[in-house]
Amino acid sequence: MFITFEGPEGCGKSTQSKLLKAYLESLGKQVILTCEPGGTKLGEELRNILLHTPEKLDQLAELALFAADRAEHVAKIIQPALSAGKIVICDRYVDSTVAYQIGGRGLPEDLVRYFNMVSSRGLLPQVTFLLKVDPQIGLQRAGQEKVADRFENEKISFHKAVLNKYLEIAKNDAKRVKIIESNARSIEAVQENIQKELKVLLL
Repeated sequence: MFITFEGPEGCGKSTQSKLLKAYLESLGKQVILTCEPGGTKLGEELRNILLHTPEKLDQLAELALFAADRAEHVAKIIQPALSAGKIVICDRYVDSTVAYQIGGRGLPEDLVRYFNMVSSRGLLPQVTFLLKVDPQIGLQRAGQEKVADRFENEKISFHKAVLNKYLEIAKNDAKRVKIIESNARSIEAVQENIQKELKVLLL
């Protein structure tokens, strides 16, 4: 099974994906936890550029870097793990590109979706957990954990547009994308919600 976590900055994806990995392993499953950008050796270098370069990246160049990261990631990490019968949990995937590059950056939808299709080789997750958080709350959380990256430093209007695009994705693909409220809920309550949704899918 291929599972992805999505959401705005500070929504808790990384924490919840780690907790889900531990839960599935407790059931005897083989689980790979990975992330985008940065799931491969090349991806780590691309992640550093995408999140921390002081240069102002051209929007098309930014999209192409995300696509390069994903192409390498799918070929070397995700697809081999799935072929070996493992569960793959990925912190961000194609929906992030749609939300950030279309919603946030305003790039043409057909262009971004084409890049997604080519870079992912058409591979989509069976389930996506979209952690919904108010952008201002999320940015406050993110700021408490680390130094802000390029995306966290964007204006609040950018982050609201990203969230709105995520909600549009979920509305158009409700079978795959499960919205998990994470505004004022405890980490444990959010994880319980995720596990409950997953159990229904595994039945």
